[in-house]
Amino acid sequence: MIGLLGKKLGQTRVYDTNGVVIPVTVVLAGPNRVMQCKTVESDGYSAVQLGFDDQKEHRVTKALRGHFLKHKSSPVKRVREFRNFSLNVKPGDVIGANIFAQGDFVDAIGVTKGRGFEGVVKRHHFRGGDSTHGSKGWHRRPGAIGQRLFPGTVRRGMRMPGHMGQVRRTVQNLQVVQVRESDNVLLIKGAVPGAKGDYIVIREAKKMPKKSSPPAS
Repeated sequence: MIGLLGKKLGQTRVYDTNGVVIPVTVVLAGPNRVMQCKTVESDGYSAVQLGFDDQKEHRVTKALRGHFLKHKSSPVKRVREFRNFSLNVKPGDVIGANIFAQGDFVDAIGVTKGRGFEGVVKRHHFRGGDSTHGSKGWHRRPGAIGQRLFPGTVRRGMRMPGHMGQVRRTVQNLQVVQVRESDNVLLIKGAVPGAKGDYIVIREAKKMPKKSSPPAS
């Protein structure tokens, strides 16, 4: 399993060899610095810790500063572990977008855009009430939520108005359309969670790993 920390730069479109338009998301996927390599003998499990996006030293916490000092690494804004990393790396190595190839399938993990407090029509796609015939203000309301005498409470999980978005989501099986190694940029077909500038994780697709990916057309 391989992966990278990256940043969503935006969306655009590209053309394939047949002139077909492909909507893509532009992801800055590196450079990622290998901070630490964990092993079963020393830590109880195998993992590689990657850091992305340099940060000023005075802006990191004392705990993180000590961690960076211990592993002789400069401070970064984002740190993430990838278990059972299939590449042979060591602390101090730098990896980038070139660990993926055109045609590979990846999973994109990020935090969705926050929508604030939303009603049931937008949040849960309720139909809403009638527009006429005496509805009197019930156009976008949820309606009754109780159960009368028994059990006399609102059921757990009842779909109601509330905070929408800003949750961690994974979009699976997205295809890499282009790898621009000189810019450390991946062009990934489709949409990934988050807004422009948000940090995301791009990992090898769990359901379609590299060894089973079909060749790029």
